[in-house]
Amino acid sequence: EGQLVESGGGLVQPGGSLRLSCVASGFTFSSSPMDWFRQAPGKEREFVATISWSGGVTYYTDSVKGRFTISRDNAKNTVYLQMNSLKPEDTAVYFCKGRTDSTDYWGQGTQVTVAS
Repeated sequence: EGQLVESGGGLVQPGGSLRLSCVASGFTFSSSPMDWFRQAPGKEREFVATISWSGGVTYYTDSVKGRFTISRDNAKNTVYLQMNSLKPEDTAVYFCKGRTDSTDYWGQGTQVTVAS
C-alpha cells in the first residue's frame, strides 16, 4: 500500500520561505508523476504544481508561478515544494499526491500559515 508523508509546514511571515517535503513508500516513486495541492479553510482543494517522473517537466498554477519550485529526488523517494515570497493567501494545508497507472495516493497534509 502506497504512503506519502509531508513535512516542512509551519508559520512564516509574509515574504518568507518554506520548503515542503513529501516522502513516498509502497509504490514505484521513480516512475510516478507527483503533484502538490492545497486547501484553504472553507475552500476546495486546488492544484498547485506537478512534476513528471523524471523531473524534466513541471507545471504550476498561475498564482504561484515564479515563487514556488517543485523538484524531486528519486534516489530519496522525495518530492519537494520550495515556496518563496509567501503571501497570506498561500495559507492552506498542503498535500502531495502520487499518480500510478492504477491508483492515486495522497498524503495527510502539512499546514502552512503565512501571517505577521
